[in-house]
Amino acid sequence: MAALGGAVTGALLGGPVAAVVLATYGGLAARAVLRRRTHRWAAAAHRRDLDRLAAVAADLRAGLPVDDGIDDGPGRVARLARAAGRLADRTGAPLADLLERIEADARAADRGLAAAAAQAAGARATAWLLAALPLGGIGLGYGIGVDPVAVLLHTPVGAGSAVAAVALQVGGLLWAERLGVTPGRAA
Repeated sequence: MAALGGAVTGALLGGPVAAVVLATYGGLAARAVLRRRTHRWAAAAHRRDLDRLAAVAADLRAGLPVDDGIDDGPGRVARLARAAGRLADRTGAPLADLLERIEADARAADRGLAAAAAQAAGARATAWLLAALPLGGIGLGYGIGVDPVAVLLHTPVGAGSAVAAVALQVGGLLWAERLGVTPGRAA
């Protein structure tokens, strides 16, 4: 929908080149919003699973009855909790110890991922700066008294340059995402 809205707006305001550019930017923006929302939802669900796992382990240690809700769901924590339950049933190992170890390991992994994200902050800032660099060029063009948007939208060389710039921006952002520099690659 965002790409379609960008295409219609671009076609009405600046022609076919603007339609392609705004459709691409609209699609990228919508994709970024959806990926960020999905990433936040998955992180919150993961934290809830870990908190629930810790609560179940504490209840087991206190000798309280536990419901079977710890191992429902498709996540890694739920799979490990199911495996721990099977192991405890087969071998008689204390389930509370197993669940606490799973929780401690998962929280340590989360700290490692947070440290890696902090280390990638500079590369992430560089990727976004490079993606926004063409806007600086357009501003510079206006600063020296030229209308760069008219050149980009209404001349063959400008249109080719605009489409090539957008393609390179998209490729660069996707490559940065693939390398793990930008958010969205949840473990």
